[in-house]
Amino acid sequence: MIERTAKTTLLERLGYYPIVSVTGPRQSGKSTLIKNALPDYRYVTLEDKDNLAFATADPRGFLAAYPAKTIIDEAQLAPDLFSYLQTQVDADEESGQYVLSGSQNFLLSEKISQSLAGRVGVVRLLPLSYPELAAAGKTCGTPEFILKGGYPRLHVKNIPPAIFYADYLETYIERDVRRLANIGDHARFKTFIRICASRIGSCLNIEDLASTAGIHPRTARSWLSVLQAGYIVHLVQPYYRNFEKRLSKTPKLYFHDTGLACHLQGTDSAETLLTGIAAGHLFENLVYNEFIKHEYNSGRVADNFYYWRENETNEVDLLAERGGSLSGFEIKSSKTRQPGHFKGLNRFAQLAGIGQDALRVIYDGETVAKHVNWRDIFNGTSSPVFTNPVEPRLHNP
Repeated sequence: MIERTAKTTLLERLGYYPIVSVTGPRQSGKSTLIKNALPDYRYVTLEDKDNLAFATADPRGFLAAYPAKTIIDEAQLAPDLFSYLQTQVDADEESGQYVLSGSQNFLLSEKISQSLAGRVGVVRLLPLSYPELAAAGKTCGTPEFILKGGYPRLHVKNIPPAIFYADYLETYIERDVRRLANIGDHARFKTFIRICASRIGSCLNIEDLASTAGIHPRTARSWLSVLQAGYIVHLVQPYYRNFEKRLSKTPKLYFHDTGLACHLQGTDSAETLLTGIAAGHLFENLVYNEFIKHEYNSGRVADNFYYWRENETNEVDLLAERGGSLSGFEIKSSKTRQPGHFKGLNRFAQLAGIGQDALRVIYDGETVAKHVNWRDIFNGTSSPVFTNPVEPRLHNP
């Protein structure tokens, strides 16, 4: 088993809240993490039809059968159970009574979020980060990591990515998509996912997605929400506060796992990856994912990342904001340092009024000064990620 960094966050949340939810994509290791961290807790999964029928037909009886210190897996399948959970945990003010896990972000449901308001701590578990793999002695080269992605079973069992992701896609469609939305045309939905994978790192254009997939824009928005709720894709918002009106205000589209994205693109080898037109965007996606995993594993909400684009030549791939301070990162898949890497960063620093110490280039070469190898971002060998001590002065040029 590969030790997960989020274990510390899970145990911390259990000390604060009566209920802790652990969500993330299917097969990201949620059940393994919880069972390993909480060996004295009972475990019940609602994917078992008998358990689901019990929880749905007799929620009070179900909770009586599974009192405090219980893990309820795929809890989102019985949404009516949450209001009964509220009553139960309110009667006993102890922390750490229940752990709810699921492969959907069930907290997006207004009904559920209202029932659990103030009573639930949140842990989001994405596929393995590179530091987690490295700590387990499973290091690999950049192209290999992009192709494999971070799903634990693929690494532990050495499953070829082509086999793993073909099965994963079918499982996701059959188990999650049918439950999240009334999607009758699964073949067209698969086409839609593949089209999304081809748009990685690009500004989101719903009309273009819809036209290419042969669906209505309203349907495209709905299906994109399904992919977000299932932790398949995520959007990075533009940073345009107090700047010129010409700045891009459209989010960019990324996948939570580059291995799945490569499979959907038909990228099946290092040679294909390195020579393909999507190599730069896949590397950019990899770096974004490592930042998001770091935030989630540390118990934070990863809503503090942005990109900035003034025009075709002035762009910053990643802005990280924390405590009123900004750090800017240019992401390059090359192994060679170039002075031109800082062009967009310097322009943004001028506009935002932040110092040069807040700027870094993340690339695939050796860490030297402000050029940081992507593996070193969170392993302590490079400069701290959030370095800018100065609150930015946002103004027009």
